[in-house]
Amino acid sequence: MELKKNTFKAALKEGRPQLGIWSSFCSPVVSEMLANAGFDWTLIDAEHSPLEIADLLPLLQASAAGPTMPAVRPPWNDKVLIKRVLDIGAQTILLPFVENPEEAAAAVRACRYPPDGIRGVAGATRASGYGKIKDYLHRAQDEICILVQVETGAALAQLSEIASTDGVDGVFIGPSDLSASLGHLGNPGHPDVQAAIKQAAQTIRAAGKAPGILAVSADDAQRYLDWGYLFVACGIDTRILSAGLDDLAKKMGR
Repeated sequence: MELKKNTFKAALKEGRPQLGIWSSFCSPVVSEMLANAGFDWTLIDAEHSPLEIADLLPLLQASAAGPTMPAVRPPWNDKVLIKRVLDIGAQTILLPFVENPEEAAAAVRACRYPPDGIRGVAGATRASGYGKIKDYLHRAQDEICILVQVETGAALAQLSEIASTDGVDGVFIGPSDLSASLGHLGNPGHPDVQAAIKQAAQTIRAAGKAPGILAVSADDAQRYLDWGYLFVACGIDTRILSAGLDDLAKKMGR
């Protein structure tokens, strides 16, 4: 059994933009739909949803039904959570609220086996094909994509150092928390926030890493791509459903 290639990680390394969709539903049916919706990647969000580790497993299994690469955001940059997410087969992981290069380096260590890191070793996990991928322990880090999330003004001040951390593949800018940190709660479209987002892409790319971000509309997504962002989530599944329901109700006079 061969180790699955992380096409998302390879694309970022080659500088090819990756369009994604953000998923906050806790449903394998939705994950399967998104896996075949034509996007390059899907972010399964366990930070701002009620998903627990056991809930993530069927979502990853459903995501395997299509070519879209799944990524998982655990609720915190925690070595135990990271170990468990990786063991159930996630190959791309987004760690929230990384404030400095030391926290970024800790995230990398948590994703790697000794001697390069501290990830606990288990022999028959889903990640290793239940033991059938014989060289998994030695090759796993080649296909694990480590993304760290910068979402405060304090973290922005150290963005270059965070992005330059060895082992970090990309840096994701969180517009909502960033806008709150910059004094514009609920208004990520504020000119000051947008200026910071634009500059962040340049800083991350100058460090040789891939910048990423979440957009809530096609126009926002295209603007971020024009600014140099390489992995962009173009929308959120819950918002898409909500907007579709509102539109239908309006057309029916409700």
